Amino acid sequence: MNVEFINPFLSATIGVIKTMAFVEVQPGKPFLKKDKVSRGDVSGIVGITGPPNGSMSLSFSKASILEIVSSMLGESFKEVNDEIKDAVGELSNMICGTARNDLGKKGYSFKISIPIVVSGPGHEIKHLCKGPTIGIPFSTKAGPFVVEIGFDT
Repeated sequence: MNVEFINPFLSATIGVIKTMAFVEVQPGKPFLKKDKVSRGDVSGIVGITGPPNGSMSLSFSKASILEIVSSMLGESFKEVNDEIKDAVGELSNMICGTARNDLGKKGYSFKISIPIVVSGPGHEIKHLCKGPTIGIPFSTKAGPFVVEIGFDT
């Protein structure tokens, strides 16, 4: 994978969550994903068409997404419900859209799909790209989440 694709998703994640939810997030060390298992309880997945084609997923632990959405909407959430799932879709769309715009400034032309949201412990995410999938773990005061990015090589 082209390494210049990673930083726009990293900075978009930090910026969108800070701006929309007033929540500070700390990135961890990126890793090469070797399985299909999600690293969270609810995930937003966005397809990316280029060239190259790819996808991005945003997988939140229950605790982290409840904190983020509670802060975003100014009300307390205790369970992953339809409002939480809608917010995951919106966050996925905003993060991927921001990264797409940043990559556009570097000469890449990408279109993104409408996010799909999947929830439940142990759900699977299969990135349909022909290249490696890179995961970037993040932490919040309430818990972790992971952004995964994969593009055709």
